[in-house]
Amino acid sequence: MKQLAKGILVGSLATVAAIASGVLTFHKTVIKPAEEEEEKFDQNRRAAIRKGRSAHQL
Repeated sequence: MKQLAKGILVGSLATVAAIASGVLTFHKTVIKPAEEEEEKFDQNRRAAIRKGRSAHQL
C-alpha cells in the first residue's frame, strides 16, 4: 500500500510540474511577445501624437 501511495504522489507531482512548465513556456513564447509588440505600438502611437501636436503649434 505504501508503494501505491508513493507512486500516486510522485505521479501527481510530475504531472503538476509538467503542466507548470507548459504554462510558463506558453507564456514566454506566445503571450510575452504579443505584449511587447502591443507596447511598441503604443509607444509609436504616443510619439506620433506628440509629433503631430507639435507640428501644429504656432
